[in-house]
Amino acid sequence: MNKVMLIGNVGREPEVRYVDQGVAVARLSLATTERGYTLPNGTKVPDRTDWHNVVLWRRLAEIVEKYVHKGDKLYIEGRLRYSVYDDKQGKRHSITEVWADNMEMLTPKTLQMSQDVESSGNTSVQSATGKSMEPENDLPF
Repeated sequence: MNKVMLIGNVGREPEVRYVDQGVAVARLSLATTERGYTLPNGTKVPDRTDWHNVVLWRRLAEIVEKYVHKGDKLYIEGRLRYSVYDDKQGKRHSITEVWADNMEMLTPKTLQMSQDVESSGNTSVQSATGKSMEPENDLPF
């Protein structure tokens, strides 16, 4: 099984392109951080941040283009994809990407997003799996 689940912050503005027959593809970098801690002997272990290359296709890419910005917190669910290529100088490079199957926006709605939704006539944003991506308003706490 090849499954990845990440919660992190978008590191730069997403790049969105349209390929064959208008299919949207978005690329973004996502930073995940493991919090530091102190060992019983007093040794401090610092925070550790990892960067992930995330690729989103079709409807998820369109949602990213419209609503996702640098600094936003996202939940990404997908699978790992590995590729290798040679650059112009003949040097070999390896790339690891997370190809997203599902995304949920965890950053509270901003005024801008609210205005975008109202002007487009949409009342909610759906993930590729059909789940609403808006925060729950009736949380029990």
